[in-house]
Amino acid sequence: MEIKQYIKENESRFLEELFSLIRIPSISALPEHKSDMQACAERWKQLLLEAGADKAEIMPSKGNPLVYAEKHISDDAPTVLIYAHYDVMPAEPLDLWKSRPFEPEIRDGRIWARGADDDKGQAMIQAKAFEYVVKEGLLTHNVKFIFEGEEEIGSPSLNAFLKQHKDLLKADIILVSDTSMLGADLPSLTTGLRGLAYWEIEVTGPNRDLHSGHFGGAVANPINTLCSMLAQVIDADGRITIPHFYDDVEEVPAAERAMIADIPFDEKKYMEAIGVKALKGEKGYSTLERNSCRPSFDVCGIWGGYTGEGSKTVLPSKAYAKVSCRLVPHQNHEKISKLFVDYINRIAPDYVQVKVTPMHGGEGYVCPISLPAYKAAEKGFTKAFGKQPLAVRRGGSIPIISDFEQILGIKTILMGFGLESDAIHSPNENFPLDILRKGIEAVVEFHKEYNR
Repeated sequence: MEIKQYIKENESRFLEELFSLIRIPSISALPEHKSDMQACAERWKQLLLEAGADKAEIMPSKGNPLVYAEKHISDDAPTVLIYAHYDVMPAEPLDLWKSRPFEPEIRDGRIWARGADDDKGQAMIQAKAFEYVVKEGLLTHNVKFIFEGEEEIGSPSLNAFLKQHKDLLKADIILVSDTSMLGADLPSLTTGLRGLAYWEIEVTGPNRDLHSGHFGGAVANPINTLCSMLAQVIDADGRITIPHFYDDVEEVPAAERAMIADIPFDEKKYMEAIGVKALKGEKGYSTLERNSCRPSFDVCGIWGGYTGEGSKTVLPSKAYAKVSCRLVPHQNHEKISKLFVDYINRIAPDYVQVKVTPMHGGEGYVCPISLPAYKAAEKGFTKAFGKQPLAVRRGGSIPIISDFEQILGIKTILMGFGLESDAIHSPNENFPLDILRKGIEAVVEFHKEYNR
């Protein structure tokens, strides 16, 4: 049976299986969802066995459990290791959702729910493509699965798990569907990712909240001070001012900049889609270069003082911020983290106390387009979407990808199917049914081409 017909005949089952996963609020950031993490892992174990895995098991880690499954074809055949994650981001703010985030709905040809794309929908693409090639006798290589439950909080347990289970996870290539395409009619393969460094900053002024009338103008306000410090991290040209920050940043070669310039990109539509009137970034680089090949600094959250209804004339004791840097290949996140901590402590004025706490981080990644597995993925996209995919670097981070290379010694093919309009991590996350179908077809073609 051809894959298109197989999808058509089984789509209602595929969707119900996906919905059974989505209905489990597997939010790794919130400890009250610990039981949901276990339930989601158990459900994935069951689904992978039903899809054709020889065996599947729940494996413990220091944090949430992992799901491991495998299909063995031959000792002489290469092995593809498929990675995905079953945890999702919190759904707040709930009032911005048009439907309940963990009760999936189909509207306008899309699945609407938290995890519809990231990463339950994309992981289902891998599972259903695997199911088809097993049932049709098309699989000529071994397949292993490793699904984790902590990707959205930086995969804190996976590094140790990889080191502990290097033999179990031995493979020739890793396949991941957790990235995006340039557009529904612009298929693309991600060939590079930025790394990440993340910190929380705490600024303390007086030993208690003070009356702003009695103390305002005489005592430093921690929120004002924090904002002033953060404003110093970026200069007028969009350059990060941390000393030695750019020491390991490799300039994008002219040939690659030319390739980026050839990518179809409508800056006006880009701005309209996100509701801004102008763009801002590092001087001397295009928008596509800024958000993929260049490092960046962002304040991800900032709070302190009184934020309730009405007014309260308070000079707060403390102010907080969560900040991050997107890094490019060759920038070591631990080195950058230390540089940032030292810099903030150096510019901190003596009328406040500052504490900088490093959080999670990871390295960037680049995939050679000459790999046989990349060529197989390229043919998969061409078959499903009717055109050859573009090779692009993306601005996001998947820290575990660099860990795969450093610990397991394996390159990764980033065969993702997300769209900007899917609103991952935001209210009203969604995933087009048409992309789900084409994704399954593309991965089926990958399996048929790989090891041919």
